[in-house]
Amino acid sequence: MEMPVQEEISTKTPAWDSENLASNPHAVDDKASRVEAMFSSIARKYDLNNRLHSFWQDQIWRQHTVEAANLTGNDVVFDIACGTGDLAMAFSRVGVKPVVGIDFTQAMLDIAVAKATNADLQIEYRLGDAMALDVPDCSADIVSIAFGIRNVQDPNKALAEFYRILKPGGRLVVLEFSTPQNSLIRMFNNIYTKHIMPITATLIAQDTSGAYKYLPRSVEAFSDAQLLAQEIESVGFESIDQFPQTFGVCTITRGIKSFT
Repeated sequence: MEMPVQEEISTKTPAWDSENLASNPHAVDDKASRVEAMFSSIARKYDLNNRLHSFWQDQIWRQHTVEAANLTGNDVVFDIACGTGDLAMAFSRVGVKPVVGIDFTQAMLDIAVAKATNADLQIEYRLGDAMALDVPDCSADIVSIAFGIRNVQDPNKALAEFYRILKPGGRLVVLEFSTPQNSLIRMFNNIYTKHIMPITATLIAQDTSGAYKYLPRSVEAFSDAQLLAQEIESVGFESIDQFPQTFGVCTITRGIKSFT
């Protein structure tokens, strides 16, 4: 798929800094190119940081996302913003064929391909844009996206694309960070994600893109699970269900494409 031409973010300056994070990072006009530069910078240590900073819960969350998809045994799965392939691999490991992973960043896809090859899993990976998928209408039984919808330039446009490519009765499953409802847990989560994780993750990744400054700010500006459910419903999905994970630090949202 031919990718849209975007303004290049210089590798000599951070993709995210205090100035463009002072306001809502999701409203930045060149968010897409900044996100791509960010993920290219942190790709090599992305999995390690995910494991360490989720206390190894991230793989459990992904497994729960697979379970929430209500697999039938004959499903076609498209995992969007697949990153290094963890969720696509979780689907493949339970016997789903075919699984197609699509991501915006080639550096992440390179790692995903290597991981699938090493694990002897048959997963097709493609470079693509969640807002303009090179996928025919009504092609998928399941569309999944883990920790990716908030990174899309226009999430509603991506959700509409997910609806388009799903078959009637197909399921959308979205795993995304959310705000814990318990005030004490929310306080500790804020301390951890805003003050501890950005420092340790940046050191581990040796990152200069500002990725782990962007992460807590992007979550803060996009962490209302109820609002996400409403946005999913607004593009046509029905029977919206939500499943909070680990005290609500993230939430799985499932919607079904109507048969009419």
